[in-house]
Amino acid sequence: MRLRNIAVAALALLGSSPAFAQEEEKFLTVSGSVGLVSDYRFRGVSQTDKEMGVQGGITLSHASGFYAGTWGSNLAGWGTFGGSNTELDLFAGYKVALGEGMALDAGLTWYMYPGGASETDFAELYAKLSTTVGPVNLLGGVAYAPKQQALGRWYFSGASASTGIYDDAGDREDNLYLWADISSAIPDTPITLKGHIGYSEGNSGLGPNGTSVAPTGKYIDWLVGADFAVPSTPLTLGVAYVDTNISKGESAYLLPNFSSTKNGSSIASGKVVFSLTAAF
Repeated sequence: MRLRNIAVAALALLGSSPAFAQEEEKFLTVSGSVGLVSDYRFRGVSQTDKEMGVQGGITLSHASGFYAGTWGSNLAGWGTFGGSNTELDLFAGYKVALGEGMALDAGLTWYMYPGGASETDFAELYAKLSTTVGPVNLLGGVAYAPKQQALGRWYFSGASASTGIYDDAGDREDNLYLWADISSAIPDTPITLKGHIGYSEGNSGLGPNGTSVAPTGKYIDWLVGADFAVPSTPLTLGVAYVDTNISKGESAYLLPNFSSTKNGSSIASGKVVFSLTAAF
């Protein structure tokens, strides 16, 4: 029904006068980016077997504050994503200014794995509050995914996942993620310093695709780094150290899923990650 309404609105817009179309165009903004990362880390955990990721996304924003978009990346290693081994996120939300440099952003993200098992897709609600204090940008967020099969404890261990026989098929669990970001541009330079810390709480086993949004049940992830905006170009070079507090002992029961397919090292261990992004 939603797609039908969008189609009708689009036809009405195309059939309107040029003057009306030009006036409406001011209320819509299209933005996006494409990029390369040396390792795609989701909440501190590698999703690309500690190898390179190709990513991109696009967002359509309305002057009212509503927005919708999509973002995708290749995947590898961690469990069996299935299909094309691709993550495709669909999201929509509403952002409103609260005054004095503060803004509230709330919405929903649908995580999809095209061609994979239907149980691997899940939805997550989020809310973010941002503000600026002098040259420093601050953001705090909470993301909550209600009970869903993709977040359930279908396998109690990596050994169970290796057999392909579920320990508790159909189990549904929820997931909570809290995080805070900070960034600040260095005056008279194209460099921005950034930091992040997050806390995950979910099931302590593996879902139907042999992965988990919150490996070990509860853990902390963090990031410190810098971005360099290449002058007169849409390019940004980034470097960051990403890590978690997940120890080898804590994650041992998740093996072999929770390790690199190349050398068996942890996919949540600390690593310097490089990125090159072009925004439009």
